[in-house]
Amino acid sequence: MVYALGFALFSLGITISIALHECGHMWTAQATGMKVRRYFIGFGPRVFSFRRGDTEYGLKALPLGGFCDIAGMTALDELRPEEIDRAMYRQATWKRMVVMSGGIAMNFLLGYILVVVLAIGWGLPQFDQPPATALGNMSCVPQQNPDGTTQPCTGAGPAQRAGLQRGDVVKSVNDVKVSTWKEFQAETQKQSGPFTYTVERDGQILTIPVTPERVMRYPEGGGAGREVGAVGVGADVYGPVKYDVLSAIPAAGSFTGDMFVRTFQSLAQLPQKVTSLWDAVTGGERDPETPVSVYGASKIGGETAERGLWGVFILVLASLNFFLGAFNILPLLPLDGGHMAVVLYEKIRNTIRGWKGLAPGAPVDYLKLLPVTYVAVVIGGAYMVLTLVADIVNPIRLFP
Repeated sequence: MVYALGFALFSLGITISIALHECGHMWTAQATGMKVRRYFIGFGPRVFSFRRGDTEYGLKALPLGGFCDIAGMTALDELRPEEIDRAMYRQATWKRMVVMSGGIAMNFLLGYILVVVLAIGWGLPQFDQPPATALGNMSCVPQQNPDGTTQPCTGAGPAQRAGLQRGDVVKSVNDVKVSTWKEFQAETQKQSGPFTYTVERDGQILTIPVTPERVMRYPEGGGAGREVGAVGVGADVYGPVKYDVLSAIPAAGSFTGDMFVRTFQSLAQLPQKVTSLWDAVTGGERDPETPVSVYGASKIGGETAERGLWGVFILVLASLNFFLGAFNILPLLPLDGGHMAVVLYEKIRNTIRGWKGLAPGAPVDYLKLLPVTYVAVVIGGAYMVLTLVADIVNPIRLFP
C-alpha cells in the first residue's frame, strides 16, 4: 500500500513539475505582453475549463504534464487580426528568450526549493564520500534468521580483534584486488579460515591477518541460505548534513550547483548509455547510472516511500527537475533550446544585415527545419522507448 502511494505521489510530482514548466512559459509570456491562448494540465479529452482574460485554463483527462499555447510561437502559426501585434515571433529577441527559458528556469527553481526542503527536513547528502572500500563501523557478527532478522550478539567482531580501524581502505582480500564494496563483500564471504586484508592507512600499506566467523545469510524475499565468512564491518559513508532555515538557503545553492554539474555530465553521457540500456533489456546487469523513464522514476519513488526514505524521494524528484531543465536547454527542436537557438540565429543574422545596411530578414521558415526536427523526435522517442523497456524488464534497484 505504501509502495503504491509513493508511486502515485511521485507520478503526481512529475506531472506537477511538467505543468509548472509550462507555467514558466505562460507567466513570462503574459508578463512580456504576448497572448497566451490556452493553458491546460494534461492531454486528451477536456474535463473542464474556464476563461480568464485572454487565456483559457483547463484540465484534460490524461494527467501527463500540460501545454501552453502562445499565439505566434512561430511564423507558421495562424493568427487572428487582434493577435498579430502580440504574436511571439514579432517580439523583441530578449522577450522571446525570456519566454523560452521560463520553463527551464521553473524546473531549476522547483529543484532548488525541493533541495531546501531536503536540507531542513532530512539533510543534504555529501558528494565527497570515502573510497568505496573504506571501512566504517565495526561490531560483532550476528547470525541471520531465515526471515531476515538477526540474532543478538555481543563482544568485538573479527575486524576489531584484528586491529582494523575505521577509515582503512581495503586494497585486496587475500591478494585479490577489490575496488568496490560489492567485490569486498564477495571476496570476504569466500573465506573459511585465516586470511589477510591489504589496507591503506594514513598513506601506509599494511597487511592485516583476519580470522572470519562463519554465519548464515539468506537472500531478501526468502530462499535457501548459505554459510559465508563475515568480519563484522560496514562501509564508511558520510551521512547527510541537516541545516536550519537560514543556513539551508546558501547550502542548497551550493548543493544545486553541484547537481547542475552532475546533471550536465549525465546529459553528455546519454549517447554512451545506449549500449548499457540494450544490455539491460537483453538480460545483462542494469547499470545504475543509466537513465530512467517516468515509470522507472515513479517505481524508485514507490520503493523509497515503502522504506520510509522520504529524503531520497525528494532528492530523486529534485534531480528529475534539474534533468528536465538541463535537457530542455539542448539546441534541438522541438525542445526549448532549439527554439532559443533559432531566436539567437535570427538576432545574429539581422545584426549582420544591419551592418550591411540591409533590412531585417524574414522569420526562420520552420518548414525547412522539419526534417531535422523529425530526426530528433524519432531518435529521442526510440531512446525513451528503450529506457521504458529497460525499466520494465530490468529496473534499477536501489535496494538489495
